[in-house]
Amino acid sequence: MLKPPPQNAYTGELLAQLAALPLPWQNVLHDTQARDTLTKLNAFLSQRLAQGATIFPARPFRALQDLLPEKVHVVVLGQDPYHGPGQAQGLAFSVPDTCPCPPSLRNIFTELLREYPDRLTVQSHDLNRWVEQGVLLLNTVLTVESGLAASHARKGWEVVTDALIGHVAHCPQPKVFMLWGNHAQQKRALIAQGSNNLVLCANHPSPLSARRPPVPFIGCDHFIEANRWLQANGVAPIDW
Repeated sequence: MLKPPPQNAYTGELLAQLAALPLPWQNVLHDTQARDTLTKLNAFLSQRLAQGATIFPARPFRALQDLLPEKVHVVVLGQDPYHGPGQAQGLAFSVPDTCPCPPSLRNIFTELLREYPDRLTVQSHDLNRWVEQGVLLLNTVLTVESGLAASHARKGWEVVTDALIGHVAHCPQPKVFMLWGNHAQQKRALIAQGSNNLVLCANHPSPLSARRPPVPFIGCDHFIEANRWLQANGVAPIDW
């Protein structure tokens, strides 16, 4: 008997999920290149499912579902989803509370505790509370196959997420972009730094790089810097 797919596995209908997104995001992805790319991605994902692949997460567009572009005040860019059962939930770095805390997320909490030693309490692994405050937790690739990190890189997702990043960067409200690691920092060219955008760069929070030069993630003070800049620009700080 075939085992049922994990609860967080993708089961198909990418274009139907796209059609369920808030209209502003749909409009961003309606240009010819993004639309054609999504059609090809839908066919690719359907083919991989037919070939027996297990794909995560169940809702690739979840980061967009509950946050409109004009309500984004912080963008955290990840690379691709976690590739283990029960982990990826469509929000960069976030996992359900039923899942053990991954090493990169553990280092994010380590840095938060360093920056806010008197205010931060033990945190949920599910970062949806950040989304509710205007934090866009966006991976640059939105699907992955079980046990195969970066398996859906260069399949077209980058075209889609570049369109999303570029659109948010040009929205008029104040925004902070947290670019951790070389992969995220390659997107800097999409972001015009000016009166409505602050770009913060550091190493990735992975244990392989979090404490290494040139800009260690541990000690970067990005969460404090982001809140100071938001407040200076008339935006409520994020309760991390």
